[in-house]
Amino acid sequence: MKTILIHIICWVLVLAYLYGEVLIKGVTLRQSAFDISMNFIQILEFYICYLLIYPFFLKRDKILQLIGSLLLTIAFFIASRYLIEQVLYFEWFGMKNYSDDTKASKYISDNIYYSISFLVIPAAIYSVQQNFKTEKANQKLKAEVVKSELAFLKSQINPHFLYNTLNYVYSLAIPVSDKLANAVLRLSDLMRYTLNESPDGMVNLDKEVAYLEGYIELFKMRFEPNFHVDFTSLGVSQQKIAALVLIPFVENAFKHGVLNDQAQPVRIRLKVQNKRLSFEVSNKISHAQKDHSSGVGLANVHRRLDLIYPDKHDLLVSNNGNTYKTTLILNL
Repeated sequence: MKTILIHIICWVLVLAYLYGEVLIKGVTLRQSAFDISMNFIQILEFYICYLLIYPFFLKRDKILQLIGSLLLTIAFFIASRYLIEQVLYFEWFGMKNYSDDTKASKYISDNIYYSISFLVIPAAIYSVQQNFKTEKANQKLKAEVVKSELAFLKSQINPHFLYNTLNYVYSLAIPVSDKLANAVLRLSDLMRYTLNESPDGMVNLDKEVAYLEGYIELFKMRFEPNFHVDFTSLGVSQQKIAALVLIPFVENAFKHGVLNDQAQPVRIRLKVQNKRLSFEVSNKISHAQKDHSSGVGLANVHRRLDLIYPDKHDLLVSNNGNTYKTTLILNL
């Protein structure tokens, strides 16, 4: 609402500047008809660029689409002026802006001149706004990094202690039970992965997948034989991804889904193609009472994705009352 109000105020000031002298001198609406129609089309051109073209195509990998869209916008401007000022005005008022002997090249070049400024102005405004957003996001990210570092320093002793203790428990469990020893080893591997942080927080995708498989295997040990999860991955190699960005969706499915229905298992699909990752998790919804003391909420997941992958991700969530499905798209 605030943005809309700012736009209205700016246009009122611009139009007051353009038509203030005209109103003072008492020029009639008929005499200003051509200026009014041109300014109306320029405003339309402004918002076509500001709301559609620049948000979608003002990117390094979409230069050709950007150029093509701008050319189409110029063509729209020329065609609209011709329709209004050469056809409709002639039908309504018996007047035209350009004489019949005006050459097409003259008409086109003249209108390109009038349209160019309203391609440049929205580009400048959009770029400034994006710079402000980027700066704000960077400040927020820096604050999150500081917060995370403090939390890590505060808690790093306990996880390392737990990891070392699990290794000790594993050595004690080997003579007693292979199943128990394997479960402890799985848990120890998961703990080690969470402690091994890279400087930039990015890891190889194949390691992230291995972590997911270990997490699933640990649950399988706990609930088998009534544990049904269908996990497939395709195109996974050593692409880089933010560590632990996928596990919240699996954790959420295990926490709120039905795991013992063979006809409707938890389905996990991971596919990478042309630097585009698709991660889909669906589960039958469980209506049993759940423990709400653990797990990462989707709100926190949204927040982390916005910080790490700004304008490079899509997160879709669907719920039909029986099946809950999340689909994450990442541009790696």
